[in-house]
Amino acid sequence: MTWLDDDLTAFRELARSFCEKELTPNQERWAEAKQVDRELWTKAGEVGLLNLSVPEEYGGGGGTFAHEAILLQEQARAGDDAWGVAVHSGIVAHYVLAYGTEAQKQRWLPKLASGELVGAIAMTEPGTGSDLQSIKTKAIRTGDTYVVNGSKTFITNGAQAGLIIVAAKTNPEEKASGVSLVVVETEGAEGFRRGRVLDKIGMKGQDTSELYFDNVTIPAGNLLGEAEGQGFIQLMQQLPQERLVIGVTAVAAMELAVRQTIQYTKERTAFGRPLFGFQNTKFVLADAATEVAVSKAFLDQAITRHLKGELDVNGAAMVKMWTTERLGKVVDDCLQLFGGYGYMNEYPIAKAWTAARVQRIFGGTTEIMKEIIARTL
Repeated sequence: MTWLDDDLTAFRELARSFCEKELTPNQERWAEAKQVDRELWTKAGEVGLLNLSVPEEYGGGGGTFAHEAILLQEQARAGDDAWGVAVHSGIVAHYVLAYGTEAQKQRWLPKLASGELVGAIAMTEPGTGSDLQSIKTKAIRTGDTYVVNGSKTFITNGAQAGLIIVAAKTNPEEKASGVSLVVVETEGAEGFRRGRVLDKIGMKGQDTSELYFDNVTIPAGNLLGEAEGQGFIQLMQQLPQERLVIGVTAVAAMELAVRQTIQYTKERTAFGRPLFGFQNTKFVLADAATEVAVSKAFLDQAITRHLKGELDVNGAAMVKMWTTERLGKVVDDCLQLFGGYGYMNEYPIAKAWTAARVQRIFGGTTEIMKEIIARTL
């Protein structure tokens, strides 16, 4: 990795130790509860693992996206897909950092860094997926307040979030130019209601939820940005980092799946010899290892570009599309080598397979990524 240095290598040890201790042992319990323990957030805040790339003056780690990437790699390596830290630190905090007033940053970022607040971003609606211009949720200004009405779904951290960035129409007559981002602080917010934690085929321990806003009144000062109507542009500016985050987790999950499959095929025997001794097994794993190597090189190039401020929407779309599509193929091929055991939930490869499927959907589907890429051809 061209972006690694001694500081990041040392940080990896802290991230790995935390993930192995706090994440790995709790997977089954969190899957049953459909959410992580609330105190996980404060534990992470105490050791400095939240808001890693937010300046220290706002309670953050003062690092870069590279620190976020290493934590996400170690989370995947620990076999966890439940903790929504990627959304909290890599996405939500950066909307506040990029578009918040000084007062907003001082108010919200330290609480996100400590784990006192859990962050979520509410874009998707029951009838609106990737078409963010057509959202129905409204935030209508009345004097010194906004009144928020609408519903959101598929919201990561939704069950625990205390701070939610809501994409809403401040001008319902307009499409993209009518979208704004407003911040809803959930504590004491009358009319705000959390729906069910959704029953997904994978990522069972992540509290992906429905949210409802029924005449929720928030201060006018909770608008993100200098004026209304900037939300769509803000979303487009931040989506490259969100898609790079997905690429990081995809490649890390791919690496883990291949490593687990190599170990399994060397230990499991059939017809009197290890599965790894069969030519087909070797060829499948050779293909998978090559897919990982190519994806990793592409991802590292993108991280380097992002650290220099050079990663554009097109480049991020390519990374998101390529790594998630490769992940799906690699994990599926690896599961096949486990035979019937690969279909059993007690084997990590089964969990990896179901978790991999959604990566081609959230953050913009593969089809949307291709549409973005095609616009520049």
